[in-house]
Amino acid sequence: MNPDPLSSPEIPSLTEAAWTPGDIVRYLDRYIIGQEEAKKAVAVAIRNRFRRERLSGAMKEEIMPRNILMIGATGSGKTEIARRLSRMLNAPFLKVEATKYTEVGYVGRNVESMIRDLADVAYSEGLERERTRVRPEAQQDVRERLLDALLPGGGGDTTRSRLGARLDAGDLEDREVEITFRESPVAPMSGGASEWGDGSQEGFREMLGNFLPPRQVRRRLSIRDARPILLAEAADARVDTGKISRETVTRVEESGILFIDEIDKVIPRSGSVGADVSREGVQRDLLPIVEGSSVRTRHGIVRTDRILFIAAGAFHHAKPSDLIPEFQGRFPVRVTLSPLGAPELFRILTETEFSLVSQYKALLETEGVLLDFREEGLKEIADVAWQVNEGTQNIGARRLFTVMEHLLEEISFRAQEMSGQTVVIDRPFVRKRLGKLVTDPDLTRYIL
Repeated sequence: MNPDPLSSPEIPSLTEAAWTPGDIVRYLDRYIIGQEEAKKAVAVAIRNRFRRERLSGAMKEEIMPRNILMIGATGSGKTEIARRLSRMLNAPFLKVEATKYTEVGYVGRNVESMIRDLADVAYSEGLERERTRVRPEAQQDVRERLLDALLPGGGGDTTRSRLGARLDAGDLEDREVEITFRESPVAPMSGGASEWGDGSQEGFREMLGNFLPPRQVRRRLSIRDARPILLAEAADARVDTGKISRETVTRVEESGILFIDEIDKVIPRSGSVGADVSREGVQRDLLPIVEGSSVRTRHGIVRTDRILFIAAGAFHHAKPSDLIPEFQGRFPVRVTLSPLGAPELFRILTETEFSLVSQYKALLETEGVLLDFREEGLKEIADVAWQVNEGTQNIGARRLFTVMEHLLEEISFRAQEMSGQTVVIDRPFVRKRLGKLVTDPDLTRYIL
């Protein structure tokens, strides 16, 4: 019998956990209230990846990811579903906004840069894992280097052993030593990214860095300050960056998730001119990326045909059918996220893991202040957030951040003076703090 992945303290990878669609939905339920349709869609998409890995031959090569188009207002959970999904799977994840990209020929970011950014994310994660893996050996290397610095003449074995024992015990942390370490050169550049083209400034810096050898810097530091510098250098010396780059390309291609937000903003509005001129061009530039192309990154050439793309938008002023037909065809799975009412906002406050309520309680407990949230108080908070969303711009669950911050502002400010006290957050408390803001439209618009 397979162990329940939901009970594991460490989030395993996809192949280790073999998550079923039900497992995925139950995991997402811990952080996102409702939106069952969207959860099921991403669960099936991920499970299909696992199923594909069990195939071989031509059939495996023919199966492509079923990209997803999420339709829903801001704050309804679109980004959170994708972000939690990637964390659950330990998969490379990147969120981008479609409005940052422009058609080829216009000043702005090229759509291929999103793949390079995703590869950089995956490489950083891989590098950190390798540094963690080699940390014990690197710590031993640092210990030897510090002993060499403390005993420049070498010293005898007995002296070195005694000094090593004191070093291990932490008795020498304030002792100053002279160390030499490598410092990568930074090429001075002028001008913004637009002057050098998309990503060229960073690429040019990296190219110069590859030609210029690292500088040897000699400084006198305390052992406490020298240790992290030496540890980073020792860990990097033991890391095989070539292997990480190869693994990066594989991870991006096989398990990468790219979330493209505000996709509705690249739909030209009827009769519009000027800034809208390149919006349809962005869709056409995205087509080969989503369909499958090869993008050169600093870690190798990445094929994009196995990456799972999730596009999302509110579609207040446009419809999904307004996207160009070719682009629509690249996102065969469409899900609509429901707007959040007062009952859903109450459940977000009370049922989700690491909810806002638990966060504020934990923060103020560090100052000795206990917050006692009553059920009627939480329902009032949810009702206030819903009323403000209805009366102004609907920003969904994000409104809870604004409401909670204003509700607890005075307590947070005076927490040090209130140490040892318990504050009851009930309906009268909430109405006293927020009642006037809800009834006065001007105050609501500018404060909540």
